[in-house]
Amino acid sequence: MVKFNGMSNLGNYFRETLSEMKQVSWPSQKQAFLYTVLVILISVFVSFFLGAFDFAFTRVIEFIVENLSSLS
Repeated sequence: MVKFNGMSNLGNYFRETLSEMKQVSWPSQKQAFLYTVLVILISVFVSFFLGAFDFAFTRVIEFIVENLSSLS
């Protein structure tokens, strides 16, 4: 029968995690700032792009619906 020792496994997990985190190559403060600005700018661009398509498709659908309702 396998005996479960939860506290030992949890301790090993945290030790291994800490060991792995020490090996991570972290970005400099300048890189982190630039990457953050880049993500924000791309997010704003994508939101305007999707907003423009949403606006255009809404106008097209409204036009179609108005013209179909005037035919009947």
